[in-house]
Amino acid sequence: MARSVGGGWWRSRKTLVGLGLGQLVSLLVTATGFASSELSRRGINVPTSQSLLNYVLLGVVYGSILLYRRKSLQMKWYYYLVLALVDVEANYLVVKAYQYTSLTSVMLLDCWAIPAVIFLTWMFLKTNYRFRKYSGVAICVSGLVLVVFSDVHAGDRAGGTSPVKGDILVIAGATLYAISNVSEEFLVKVGDRVELMGMLGLFGAIISACQISIFERNEIKSIQWSVGAVVPFIGFAVAMFMFYSLVPILLKISGSTMLNLSLLTSDMWAILIRLFAYHEKVDWMYYVAFGVVAIGLVIYSGDSNSDDGRRGQVAEATDVEGKLPDDEEAAVHPKCQDAASSGIRKFDDGKTPPTIRPNEPHAQT
Repeated sequence: MARSVGGGWWRSRKTLVGLGLGQLVSLLVTATGFASSELSRRGINVPTSQSLLNYVLLGVVYGSILLYRRKSLQMKWYYYLVLALVDVEANYLVVKAYQYTSLTSVMLLDCWAIPAVIFLTWMFLKTNYRFRKYSGVAICVSGLVLVVFSDVHAGDRAGGTSPVKGDILVIAGATLYAISNVSEEFLVKVGDRVELMGMLGLFGAIISACQISIFERNEIKSIQWSVGAVVPFIGFAVAMFMFYSLVPILLKISGSTMLNLSLLTSDMWAILIRLFAYHEKVDWMYYVAFGVVAIGLVIYSGDSNSDDGRRGQVAEATDVEGKLPDDEEAAVHPKCQDAASSGIRKFDDGKTPPTIRPNEPHAQT
């Protein structure tokens, strides 16, 4: 990891890139939220159809690169099929939950993805977390709880038509998000990012199209298409495409836990946009919450470099030998490294590399 002369973790380029990318993807999530709100305001409620164009873009752009390479897949195709199924349904469940429960409930319960990610990375990727990282997570989550209290303080008490049903949908969707994030983290670290995005786009588009034909066919027919409806629809797809393109990079640099912690700020960015773009009043507690989450992110990310002196030579060796790259969260379990070096690495002769079953049973694939 590159460091400046001072040697402090706050000067680490990798840490700064991870924090910056985390906030960029958080802003992209905010953009998708505003696009979805505009579509909902116009009576357009087709969550799977919104995601379809994103998967098509991923399949076309990254699939074209894969075809140009003319190389065999590094991972079995059915791994990507399962990943796509989990990803599509995670998006569907969380968006669907807004019809039944309140915004505050969705915001609070969506945090379930964070402990779920920590458990899955510990169980299947053998990631070891230090106490300081747990402290960073706790501070981030407490910041989001402040946001919820701020909503209550501001008078947002809408319970929804079926709160229990909505809450169950959110928890289920957050769990699927965790499985998707951890699986992507594994695949991007032992495989190829372009292959991951291309195959995710291909299978995601197929699954979404099948789901639309079953559940959203009538809704699509009833939509009154206009410029006002097409623009947020396309804007949602473009923002999602950029989000999906950047997520593997952040996963490789900082891991899935850092990704989910960074996404906590998306609701706060939305509040700032409401403040400056729409001149709406914002409760003072939002500013406190934003600062708390930012502090938690810095604490969590800062502890990443405490092991650099011990792992620096190991990281260089794995880069040369084609093993797993250095994990920002913790040293990767030796079994994962052995699997990566023996079954995933590309070969110069162009033959199909042998495949592995990643740490069976795997979280998703």
